[in-house]
Amino acid sequence: MRRTILILVGVAVLTTGVVVGIVALTRPTGSGIVKGQPVPNIVGTTLDGQPFDLTALRGHPVLINFWGPTCEPCRQEFPLFKAKLGEHAADGLVVVGILTDDPADLARTFVADEGATWSTVIDPGAAIKKAYNVIGRPQTYFVDRAGILRSIQIGWLQDQDFERQYGLISGGS
Repeated sequence: MRRTILILVGVAVLTTGVVVGIVALTRPTGSGIVKGQPVPNIVGTTLDGQPFDLTALRGHPVLINFWGPTCEPCRQEFPLFKAKLGEHAADGLVVVGILTDDPADLARTFVADEGATWSTVIDPGAAIKKAYNVIGRPQTYFVDRAGILRSIQIGWLQDQDFERQYGLISGGS
């Protein structure tokens, strides 16, 4: 009987966490992120020590991916991102990684091994993660040329998901 109660309490706690996360993603807040609104700016330093400012990418469709090298689905997305950057180069597609919950050294090694060419911004205090209401990894944001959030993908991004959501951000300038 006690074991059953503990299991039910565990399920209730997990369910509450999921509901809170979904509510956080869907309700407008003063510092949050809302579909159809401009995304919070991202300013920081990349894995290779370069300064980064998201506003410099206005005019491009942008995919912002919160990831980490210890996240297996995150690792699985890298070949897709490489392929899509090639397929949509003429559109000016830009991928931006945000390193979340993992050390930079592990990420540098993984990025080098994978031959990733896009910037990954380090988020040591999780301020970017908080501003974007990230609830897990991977989590990907599709931002149009004007800096407006058009779609959010929670979890592993697959080809059909990418193409459907990319259509929302790849239109004219």
